[in-house]
Amino acid sequence: MIFTDSLKNNTDFKNVYSKGKSKANRFFIMYVFENSTDKNRIGVSVSKKVGNSVIRHRIKRLVKESYRLHEEMFNSGLDIVVIARSGAADLGFYNVESALLHLSKLHGIYKDR
Repeated sequence: MIFTDSLKNNTDFKNVYSKGKSKANRFFIMYVFENSTDKNRIGVSVSKKVGNSVIRHRIKRLVKESYRLHEEMFNSGLDIVVIARSGAADLGFYNVESALLHLSKLHGIYKDR
């Protein structure tokens, strides 16, 4: 079983931004960087440009939940930062899940069964 922690420190986010690789789609940008541990760490960033605090928090919850449901399919030892774009404000759960899985497949960090 894979255990996932959260990215909390600004220095951790900056490290992933500067050293990681990024891929994007219409709704999200995903940065991935290998952290040389056996755990994944995920961070979600939603700017005030996306919406008010209720909308921003909802997007964070949807991204974290869609990651949690597919956690065992992700490679381990990664720092992942997901940045929401303004188009993500109106998305439902299945659209968030689809966009997240699309980006993880582009990065090659998602293992299909």
